[in-house]
Amino acid sequence: MESSIDNKSQTVPTLKEKMRTWQFWKPYTALTIGGVAGFLYYYFVGCSSGSCAITSNPYMSIFWGAMMGYFFVNSPCVSGKC
Repeated sequence: MESSIDNKSQTVPTLKEKMRTWQFWKPYTALTIGGVAGFLYYYFVGCSSGSCAITSNPYMSIFWGAMMGYFFVNSPCVSGKC
């Protein structure tokens, strides 16, 4: 009895192969650029009085900048599913 499943050699890409693709690095690049943009926003625009929740703390500015960068790259509208 022969199996009806086609035994074609389907190779699963290794981590090393995945790391060479742009799809692997795109989120990390977006997080980094967004984090740098968040820090620059804190440095040049941030409020010194401490009353601003995001811009008074450099860590919060970096965090939200990184999240915005990640969202811009991975939003549904980027892939045309908007």
